[in-house]
Amino acid sequence: MNTKDLLAQFRGEALLGGGQKRIDEQHKKGKLTARERIALLLDKNSFEEFDMFVRHRSKDFGLEKQRPLGDGVVTGCGRIHGRFVYVFSQDFTVFGGSLSEAHAEKIIKVMEMAMRNGAPIIGLNDSGGARIQEGVVSLGGYADIFLLNTLASGVVPQISAVLGPCAGGAVYSPAITDFVFMAQGTSYMFVTGPNVTKTVTHEDVTSEELGGADTHASKSGVAHFAMPNELECLNGIRKLLSYVPQNNKEKAPIIASNDDPARMCPLLNNIVPAQSNQSYDMKTVIEEIVDKGSFFEVHEQFATNIIVGFARLDGESIGIVANQPLSMAGVLDIDSATKGGRFVRFCDAFNIPLVVFEDVPGFLPGTDQEWRGIIRHGAKLLYAFAEATVPKVTIITRKAYGGAYDVMNSKHIRGDINYAWPSAEIAVMGPKGAVEIIFKKEIAEASDPAMREEELTNDYRERFANPFIAAERGYVDDVIEPSETRIRLIRALKMLATKQDTNPWKKHGNIPL
Repeated sequence: MNTKDLLAQFRGEALLGGGQKRIDEQHKKGKLTARERIALLLDKNSFEEFDMFVRHRSKDFGLEKQRPLGDGVVTGCGRIHGRFVYVFSQDFTVFGGSLSEAHAEKIIKVMEMAMRNGAPIIGLNDSGGARIQEGVVSLGGYADIFLLNTLASGVVPQISAVLGPCAGGAVYSPAITDFVFMAQGTSYMFVTGPNVTKTVTHEDVTSEELGGADTHASKSGVAHFAMPNELECLNGIRKLLSYVPQNNKEKAPIIASNDDPARMCPLLNNIVPAQSNQSYDMKTVIEEIVDKGSFFEVHEQFATNIIVGFARLDGESIGIVANQPLSMAGVLDIDSATKGGRFVRFCDAFNIPLVVFEDVPGFLPGTDQEWRGIIRHGAKLLYAFAEATVPKVTIITRKAYGGAYDVMNSKHIRGDINYAWPSAEIAVMGPKGAVEIIFKKEIAEASDPAMREEELTNDYRERFANPFIAAERGYVDDVIEPSETRIRLIRALKMLATKQDTNPWKKHGNIPL
């Protein structure tokens, strides 16, 4: 056989992976093959494959007789929206996608290329875990990948899609990456599976309940996106990448918008209820202000009392952090602080300006939160905002109470521009609580305690529960009409486009993990 024929034969073998029978089994499970996923993820005909002919080198347990080309992972580069990305896609049809030394080396090669060339790395995970026959060598391969995930963090965007099993040590690579997508019904992640869980804790739980997409998207927060199927996952990755830059030295792409930058938002003038104990939907505020249809929420099902996501203002990418009055009155708790802090740090690492919509009554009280460390976890969000040097603009729509006022990108922690609506209430606590403390004795001694308390509360509200005391001090740069918020935000971000700010030199800070 001549070399040309041999090349064709080898390519044909590699393209079939584990063979047609196993491909059919993959399809019966509602799953795509490694190559089908890549074809849907990347721009048409843009994939450039590397290491198609790599084989494992193991000779134990009869593996020397099974040496498929590619060794269970497809790697290479391609384009999304015309911009280069690097990708690896595990092939479950070959040894169940298990990771061997050679398999790990292929992944490491594209990760190193991504870092050198300043482009995102996307991992499509579908693997039975470490290849048992290779023992510690496969474990070492995982550790090598974990190290590169860590070194690449904050250098290039890292995105993981879990499209099948991901268990044991394998879960830690996606966990280090910036965003995790999961497909509902066909993917799961856990450190120890249902069988071990039942043996150790006597809990009877299914794989889906223990580590399925919905579990991780709503309960643990491990997954940022739980999509109905693999196609939605892959399209979600494409959409996400339209908001982020190629690397930490670039800015996000500008996408022309047909939305008028001078558009007023009259709907917002009446969105905040007159009664401060009534709720409203902060997502309506966000969607009214940003370029139409551009809001892309992240972690939608997890810690719903805070909203994070990407959007555009006059075509430019922004990261949004917002309290949600519809969920737990927008209070900050352990999960919301962690969720917000991680998102803020991603945006800061990749030069994406931050816009904060604030309506926060404080931190959630109670023994559960205190004993589980609300102080430490709440400090994560504070640390993230204080550390961030990207442009940071805050809109106080209503409540800004206590320490939560400080934490939500206040002027005092280097908020660049801080606006307040006339409905803003900036105080140590709500008027009723403040009056009960300050005038406790006077209220108790009044002939009509309830009436006296109401009078004092109204007086306190008029004097302190408004934005003008803060504005007098310069803690708020301006009090604006809600309807002009879009215009003012666009102006502010244009002004801050050339902002330069630095932190003191350090190896790294010590965020309160």
